[in-house]
Amino acid sequence: MWNFLKHNINKIFSAAQKLLANKLVVALLLLAAADASLWFFVIAGNETIRATQYYFLNVGQGDSELILFPRVGGGTVKLLIDGGPDAKLSDELGKVLPANDRVIDLVLMTHPQLDHFGGFIDVLKNYRVGAFLGTGRVGTSGAYGELMRVIRDRNIPYVTLAKGSRIMYGDTVIDVLSPNKRNLISKELNDGCLVLRVESYGVRALLTCDAGEHIERELVASDDVRADILKVGHHGSRFSSSANFLAAVNPKVAMIEVGKNSYGHPTPAALNRLANVGAQIFRTDKNGRVKIVSDGGMLRVFAEIDKTK
Repeated sequence: MWNFLKHNINKIFSAAQKLLANKLVVALLLLAAADASLWFFVIAGNETIRATQYYFLNVGQGDSELILFPRVGGGTVKLLIDGGPDAKLSDELGKVLPANDRVIDLVLMTHPQLDHFGGFIDVLKNYRVGAFLGTGRVGTSGAYGELMRVIRDRNIPYVTLAKGSRIMYGDTVIDVLSPNKRNLISKELNDGCLVLRVESYGVRALLTCDAGEHIERELVASDDVRADILKVGHHGSRFSSSANFLAAVNPKVAMIEVGKNSYGHPTPAALNRLANVGAQIFRTDKNGRVKIVSDGGMLRVFAEIDKTK
């Protein structure tokens, strides 16, 4: 199945459309915008000609990222990673995408836990999707069964990924660093989640789903995990973001996707470890939806501030 994706990914992008770092300089500027939002700028070393946009969506206690890559010939390719727990994802997408844009090229589920796929059900019913990517692991909730029914009913291709899979499009390369065969069949679903390294126009992002410390050790031992942007593992759990892992990643920006919860996420231990490596920390529960743009030689982070807090 992976060979199908590897050799036909450009065709998938094209079909979906028809249906409708450079080393970062340690410098941070904090500006108050007219709308009372805060714009955080991290200056990059060399000029990047085209823009890649990363949205870390505010879906509560769950994960969801929308990445917009420059499309060859103009426009963008849309990759939606994880869907949060519920239909709040649709509200978030409505705030990011134009009302008449109802096409998402690729939807990717890192693993079949509700806080990572629940919002997909509504989205797949209301958007045209080029392909659905996942590990092939089966979820146990009733919502997972509904998700699979929607995928079948709408004839969306399901493509399986695992360690070693690669998506290439233009100047963007997405490598799957985990899970390997052993982790994919682990009784712990988090062990089998898709860890992605995204490199686009000289900027690297590492998206670590719900990977725990033992998965982090495997990643450091087998892969180059250096990244400018880190999507922090497991909502800032104390069992993720180990000191050795963070030292290897050395992120400039650390993004924690989290909402109201009873787990203590993000934990003080994880926050302290992130601060110790000098990462600028953003949280969806504090900053709302976060947008990161790499373009024109600059990594720009736009963070909303909830004025009611």
